[in-house]
Amino acid sequence: MKKVSFLIILPVLFIFASCGGNKEKKYISISDKALGTFYNITYFDENGRNLQPAIDSLLNRFDMSLSAYNPNSIISKVNQNIDVELDEWFQNVFAKAKYFYEITDGAFDISASPLFSAWGFGFGNKEKITPELIDSLKQFTGMEKINIVDGKTVKSDPRVNINANALAKGYAVDVVANFLLSLQIKNFLIEIGGEISVRGKNKDGENWKIGIDKPGDGNFNVGETLINTIQLTDKAIATSGNYRQFYIDGGKKYAHTIDPLTGYPVQHSLLSATVVAADCMSADAAATSLMVMGIEKAKTFLNKHPEYQAYLIYEENDEYKEYSNIADN
Repeated sequence: MKKVSFLIILPVLFIFASCGGNKEKKYISISDKALGTFYNITYFDENGRNLQPAIDSLLNRFDMSLSAYNPNSIISKVNQNIDVELDEWFQNVFAKAKYFYEITDGAFDISASPLFSAWGFGFGNKEKITPELIDSLKQFTGMEKINIVDGKTVKSDPRVNINANALAKGYAVDVVANFLLSLQIKNFLIEIGGEISVRGKNKDGENWKIGIDKPGDGNFNVGETLINTIQLTDKAIATSGNYRQFYIDGGKKYAHTIDPLTGYPVQHSLLSATVVAADCMSADAAATSLMVMGIEKAKTFLNKHPEYQAYLIYEENDEYKEYSNIADN
């Protein structure tokens, strides 16, 4: 990639960076496919090392742990009830999922995977939705039905199935960030599938500038219209939204955010939730949780948990409204 002024396009966020004198040669930008999506990484290294092979290897190993789309991964074997030793990555994600399940009163639930699939947003084909089907699927959802004991998963029902997509990409960002920090690299931006971690400064010696898209149904032109921009350093950021992943059936819109408590897609005014946190896995999980809650419950949650800052976009009287508790960085 040429080291010139550039714009990294993300599913919901995008990042501005610019050239910066003599330091430009020390900033290295790499990008490729990984984890079923794309990554973009920029880092400052005095030694000019190309770390892409090592990062690719790291992400390939991560895929073997937590990709539910990889039939040979640890999480896939857990879902197939195959006896498998759980690695540290799986256990960390599972612990974080349990934590968010508890602090959100079940709004965040990776065991709701069968519900996602039934609605056409997970694995397999969309099913014909009936109250009876939803009730039957809810019988084996809920994080209390699966635990880790002595390094193995234990289920109360073999049909319990988990999908960690709502926080695994964020955790992959953290894994790469920790790798760079272990090499004493202190200025970087990591983006994997729209989830981001930034440390230090960009080429101009400034905080990283991130733009937030204006939400709108079918708005697939990422970065074309911004509703705001924020500047960050030493933070992680993730966004969840309903305005790009949905379908229309019988004249009714069904968003990809499923409320695990009801078993149905959410029907509220919150369009997107961007969360800033200390680590990207938490930001990822929190953004998904807020989208399930809706605007009022999201505000209540943020007041109770100041460790998560958010920029919320919602609709009121056919107009976009914004709520933010993100502090200046």
